[in-house]
Amino acid sequence: MHIVFAASECAPWAKTGGLADVISALPKTLVKMGHKVQVFIPYYRQVAKAVSNPPVVLSSVTIPFASYNRFVRILDGGIVDGVQMYFVDSPELFDRESFYATPSGDYPDNAERFGTFCRAVIESTKVLGIPDIFHVHDWQAAMVAVMLRSVYYFDPVFRHVPAVLTIHNAGYQGWFPPRTMETLLLPWDMFTMDKLEHYDKVNFLKGGVVYADAITTVSETYAQEIQTPEFGNGIEDVLRRRSGDLFGILNGADYTEWDPAIDPHIAAHYTKDKLSGKKECRRDLLHAFRLEDVDDNAAVIGVVSRFATQKGIDFIVDVLDRLMQEDVVLVMLGNGEEYYERLLTEMAELYPQKMRVQVKFDNVMAHKIEAGSDIFLMPSRYEPGGLNQIYGLKYGTIPVVRATGGLQDTIHERPDGQGNGFKFWGYDSDAFWDAIRRALATFQDKPTWTAMMKRAMEEDFSWEKPALEYVRVYERSIQNRM
Repeated sequence: MHIVFAASECAPWAKTGGLADVISALPKTLVKMGHKVQVFIPYYRQVAKAVSNPPVVLSSVTIPFASYNRFVRILDGGIVDGVQMYFVDSPELFDRESFYATPSGDYPDNAERFGTFCRAVIESTKVLGIPDIFHVHDWQAAMVAVMLRSVYYFDPVFRHVPAVLTIHNAGYQGWFPPRTMETLLLPWDMFTMDKLEHYDKVNFLKGGVVYADAITTVSETYAQEIQTPEFGNGIEDVLRRRSGDLFGILNGADYTEWDPAIDPHIAAHYTKDKLSGKKECRRDLLHAFRLEDVDDNAAVIGVVSRFATQKGIDFIVDVLDRLMQEDVVLVMLGNGEEYYERLLTEMAELYPQKMRVQVKFDNVMAHKIEAGSDIFLMPSRYEPGGLNQIYGLKYGTIPVVRATGGLQDTIHERPDGQGNGFKFWGYDSDAFWDAIRRALATFQDKPTWTAMMKRAMEEDFSWEKPALEYVRVYERSIQNRM
């Protein structure tokens, strides 16, 4: 099967979250299964810094607009783990400081930026090879599905090519003014409530849901959640109408990148049968955060997160004073909302012996926290899939999570202590605190804690099973389109 991926991010070139990890890991797993996979992402300034002067595959692809044309290039990103990478190059659209926005807000031409990207992907495949299926991700690539069923409807080479849309986070949908229909040369009869229109805006993600042959999202629980007003962010009705074509497929983990037995970023390697290296990783983590004289019985609690309300940072703030009275140290890594960046930094200054915060993204430090912590906090208000809790399991770092989305599907707390972590329900910081206290009490029971660590490390969330589920969705979509 020939599969074309279109996405706005792919690790290691362009990453703001879990989307980039999925676009890096899933295609190479599909290649190992015998499929041909090509991945298209924009040639951002950050990508250009990592891959300078890549070969030009297509020197000029024409993208029509109402009163002018844009001309983009397709660059050869090389074959990585069997996956052919392509970059869509349009300097006036993608050579910018950030991917989507400035500190003052989203780029005002995002509709044109990602509309151009989507059309460039479709046009490029006419030369580079018509795929059996397009797999598009989030609102930035959703227009591929819309365009295939509208402006390319009568193109014989695409008539029977389906598109699968994966929703990584329904909170980001791509809302734009009505004139976007004219900008992207979309038929006005698609600007209706049952198609692209959403509260008098053009909604890219909604359009993808309406026109994709199948919709997937990144966990079974999130597939149910986004059909409710609480999590659907206004498109729950259209998702319910497409429920027969909506599949929850839990994200996998790339264990070539996240495995304490081979991780090049940590102080010592270890396995579930030889845990001594984790103690060295703990010492290394404490040294990296300049935390001295931490007792061996103190729990090291780690957080790697975007500092935002969605990630439950407000819950952490609510329980912090109580947490600092316990025999713990807390290390936090991330960035995000300026309010939380400043507040957490100020709170760390109040507890200089027990808390450290680094406001940045640092991949090496993220690995050190996963390996060196005893407990990992993820109190997300919603979490479509989540990867950090899966990484934590592999590293024997026990997660404390809110029971939502992929966190609900991967973390299991049992009264007999035979689970792999701790959970709480509801939007309640007291419930979060109770879960932390259960974790801390278990941590003091070393035989039980060690057994839980080993049980967590035995969990297998590799990509092979999700990849098989995606293939079944592809095959179903191709069959239905015939």
